[in-house]
Amino acid sequence: TRKRQKPVNETESTERYKSPFRKPLAPLTNRPHCMDSSQHEAFIRSILSKPFKVPIPNYKGPLGLRALGIKRAGLRSPLHDPFEEGALVLYEPPLLSAHDQLKIDKDKAPVHVVVDPVLSRVLRPHQREGVKFLWDCVTSRRIPGSHGCIMADEMGLGKTLQCITLMWTLLRQSPDCRPEIEKAMVVSPSSLVRNWYNEVEKWLGGRIQPLAIDGGSKEDIDRKLVGFMNQRGLRVPSPILIISYETFRLHAEVLQKGSVGLVICDEGHRLKNSENQTYQALNSLNTPRRVLISGTPIQNDLLEYFSLVHFVNSGILGTAQEFKRHFEIPILKGRDADASEAERHKGEERLKELISIVNRCLIRRTSDILSKYLPVKIEQVVCCRLTPLQAELYKNFLKQAKPVEELKEGKISVSSLSSITSLKKLCNHPALIYDKCVEEEEGFMGALDLFPAGYSTKSVEPQLSGKMLVLDYILAVTKSTSNDKVVLVSNYTQTLDLFEKLCRNRSYLYVRLDGTMSIKKRAKIVERFNSPSSPEFIFMLSSKAGGCGLNLIGANRLVMFDPDWNPANDEQAMARVWRDGQKKTCYIYRLLSTGTIEEKIFQRQTHKKALSSCVVDEEQDVERHFSLGELKELFTLNETTTSDTHDKIKCRRCVNGHQVRPPPEGTDCTSDLSQWNHCADKRGLQDSVLKAAWEAAVTFTFHHHSHEEQRGIP
Repeated sequence: TRKRQKPVNETESTERYKSPFRKPLAPLTNRPHCMDSSQHEAFIRSILSKPFKVPIPNYKGPLGLRALGIKRAGLRSPLHDPFEEGALVLYEPPLLSAHDQLKIDKDKAPVHVVVDPVLSRVLRPHQREGVKFLWDCVTSRRIPGSHGCIMADEMGLGKTLQCITLMWTLLRQSPDCRPEIEKAMVVSPSSLVRNWYNEVEKWLGGRIQPLAIDGGSKEDIDRKLVGFMNQRGLRVPSPILIISYETFRLHAEVLQKGSVGLVICDEGHRLKNSENQTYQALNSLNTPRRVLISGTPIQNDLLEYFSLVHFVNSGILGTAQEFKRHFEIPILKGRDADASEAERHKGEERLKELISIVNRCLIRRTSDILSKYLPVKIEQVVCCRLTPLQAELYKNFLKQAKPVEELKEGKISVSSLSSITSLKKLCNHPALIYDKCVEEEEGFMGALDLFPAGYSTKSVEPQLSGKMLVLDYILAVTKSTSNDKVVLVSNYTQTLDLFEKLCRNRSYLYVRLDGTMSIKKRAKIVERFNSPSSPEFIFMLSSKAGGCGLNLIGANRLVMFDPDWNPANDEQAMARVWRDGQKKTCYIYRLLSTGTIEEKIFQRQTHKKALSSCVVDEEQDVERHFSLGELKELFTLNETTTSDTHDKIKCRRCVNGHQVRPPPEGTDCTSDLSQWNHCADKRGLQDSVLKAAWEAAVTFTFHHHSHEEQRGIP
């Protein structure tokens, strides 16, 4: 074999394999170039001084002035510009002199707390004031050492939006230039869990991902709650938990193991009893910042008032025993009819003291504010005469059951309570007590003979009930003369069943919400009903199941078919249509059977006292608020009046049954029932639907009260 010949030298080898297409690299020597230290430092500085350039063509965004791992130089700055036009500033650092600014530690200087402009731009003036009040309370700036408050604005004033603004601000910033809290929890009735979730999504637009729990297995819920409680750090993935009272009570043990920065209790009047399990479970949370939302402040009992205040700010009113001794006993003694002048004076002083303490952590604005933003609301109390069948059944019952004789020493028996329920159902429609007539229960012996021949509960027969007849006319006139939608509200699901039969007979499209409907389905039907394109004409609502918090602005007419002992329930139900987003004039019809127990209930609602109204939460508590004479009066029937309530207020505006406008000189329509500011016969009716119904109904004889929220009736 032929051996390869070695090149003569190294240079010759390099020249032979040099590519004609590549330029040779500059020769490097192993010895570094000698330079003095100043030259070296200048060279390094020239390298570091070149700004970083984002490798994206035509990039116009921020250039990343803050390097990773390096503290920002200079004073700390707020998250949002406090000097921007319309900025809502919750905290402003104290002004410092030039000398103090030199001495202050720049890393500890407080900064402005400014509400996110996304929210501050949509907040109305009263809502801006409310957010500032809430923030001052939960950060202990109003009452040192206390971190709670009660948001008691009336329905429709945007309590939910104000609380969402508070949560978002606390989760993002504080005067210390870091989030005030890591996590927040909203506890609400089960029917409002999905509503809270939707509201957070609506106002924060995906900036945050809340965790809403409204169903599932115990293991699944526990897993989600453990994951929520284990979240830590400045950027928690799901910092807001929305949970129902029922689910919270069942899984409270998981939530009590950690801490939550803020808890908000919606419809907080549920916590008026400090002995119930829900109250105790919530009270044991490791959460100093507590906000309680209630559009209907408690007025029944001073101890209920104490329970709510004690929940948000423990100790502010002392213990329950101290509160009773210092406030409750002197105030109640001072209000007694036989109180001495000294006792009366002491009671007034203690009441003023109580109000001054509570007002530091309670904010309440009335719905009068809404008149600037919402259309007119006209509330009308319509007294409908009983039909002959109802009147005979009513009188027959009072003769046989003899509920007055059951009253002994002002106490009310179980049978008397049953009598109240029977009379209320009879006022709605005789069909509701038909089964009792068939079984000949006490009070209904022989009553079956009073019904028309061939009567059957399968059909509704509205002509047998005064209120049902009026409702039938109202719905027919509304359907034929407008595109308005109607909400029908009742305390009894049996009455809702009658509404369904009536709607099927008249071919009205409807939806129904009561206690049997699942929470998820409730949210869907409400959303569908509110859509302008939905064909449903009627929304049937059980006041017990879903009267609180629902937004039914798709309708602008609401019928309260029967009154509740507690006016708070009626007020909540009636506020469903007159809310943010409503564009039409709202009409509220409160139907009462003339001269019956329903008028007595309504009179109880409207008769006001300074501290504690004569309101009954449940019928079992009737004896607490009614004297023996008043209890006896419940079981009477006045057939000779067009309105027992109107007779009692001694209205001076009406002459011979007709309203005189203006009132006679030197007179005024003054009474305890101050809301009755407009009494009319058919010539005074302002509502065309009610006027047409009046002219159509022979049995429809009534007075009506209308209350216009925005402007007086001309």
